[in-house]
Amino acid sequence: MVEVFSKNNCMQCRMTKKFLKQHNVPFVEHNIDEEPKFIKTLKAEGFMATPVVKTPDGNAFSGFRPDKLQALA
Repeated sequence: MVEVFSKNNCMQCRMTKKFLKQHNVPFVEHNIDEEPKFIKTLKAEGFMATPVVKTPDGNAFSGFRPDKLQALA
């Protein structure tokens, strides 16, 4: 299952979720504004911005990346 770590008022987060929905890619969203417990983990993994997308194969990337999202579709 794809995991999307997002935050409120984040345009790239909205675009990422919209892309996944349009391409029928199931995902679980974790909003770090509402679930701050994820912030420490993401920072420890080197991420400084949202969205962070974690794929089922263990890879992860940050930002709105249509090229990488397309591979999930």
